[in-house]
Amino acid sequence: MSFRNFKMVGYVVYGRGSFNQLDEILKPQRKADAPMIFLVDHFFTGSPLAGHIPLRGRDQIVFVDTSYEPKTTQVDALAKQLKDEFGAISGVIGIGGGSAMDLAKAVSLMMTNPGSSADYQGWDLVKQPGVYKAGIPTLSGTGAEVSRTTVLTGPTRKLGMNSDFTPFDQIVLDPELTKDAPANQRFYTGMDCYIHCIESLEGTFLNEFSKSYGEKALQLCQEVFVKKDHWDEHSDDQLMMASYAGGMSIAYSQVGVAHAVSYGLSYLLGTKHGIGNCIVMNHLEEYYPAGVKEFKYMVEKNGIEIPTGICTGLTDEQFDTMINVSLGMKPLWENALGSNWEQIMTREKLRALYEKL
Repeated sequence: MSFRNFKMVGYVVYGRGSFNQLDEILKPQRKADAPMIFLVDHFFTGSPLAGHIPLRGRDQIVFVDTSYEPKTTQVDALAKQLKDEFGAISGVIGIGGGSAMDLAKAVSLMMTNPGSSADYQGWDLVKQPGVYKAGIPTLSGTGAEVSRTTVLTGPTRKLGMNSDFTPFDQIVLDPELTKDAPANQRFYTGMDCYIHCIESLEGTFLNEFSKSYGEKALQLCQEVFVKKDHWDEHSDDQLMMASYAGGMSIAYSQVGVAHAVSYGLSYLLGTKHGIGNCIVMNHLEEYYPAGVKEFKYMVEKNGIEIPTGICTGLTDEQFDTMINVSLGMKPLWENALGSNWEQIMTREKLRALYEKL
């Protein structure tokens, strides 16, 4: 039997204020006259955070629009812009939520690999290492800081560039950076982590590696969203580690039904990943009864409104588009339902689920 040889992030620094070490962390990675490019979530335009980024020489901050999930067209345009302006760069630093970090990973890879990022949507298609890349999360939950994928919406599908060249060389986990996140955004992204854990822990791919990380991440999510009566500083610390552990859990397992279905929503409707998972999870009692019950309790306790009726009025063609994207996520369905998943999740059954959302 052959076991997966799992590529992890190169370096990790954790702690309040660790962002202040960024200059010294980047120093050895700088190449003469090749700038560091900071891709920063547009949420931080004009914020104090931007003023603390250690710019040197020709370094540049590029505020990236994260209103929608990252697209292959957006990645290709950014990579072309950087090549045209600078030729070579020293590295790409992604600062923000999952979208900003995924953009940084993808742009790093497209600085050294030919063609379009759409050519690399799938498993192990990337052939060349990218330029140096670092991820600095300002939201906790996606696990994008540790994953070997960068999820992109392409011309025909929503699928990651899954490869050993995708993980960051460095991540900076500074809980202080998450303190100003809007409450609903924090909840949706935290639920992405919670839902990861439920899907991983109840999946057929489960082993002790993913179980160890998944159980810890789940416990931290429950501490923050179930047991506490109010958000405190410690909640940011806990959720940041839940995100990290949740991402590590997925490395050796897979996500499941909620993610597979939400990919269809985001491809067709542009629904953001965290909120999309919540919309779907609300209707998955059949697959994750205990998880959905606890999820609904957390939604109520935290005063969050989960959108409903988002598929009302869609055409048959639009439903088919979502179904095709969703059923294309074969490893997710196999983890959730087993090797005979195609007999269980028929097109008709999936259509009925989308109609409820």
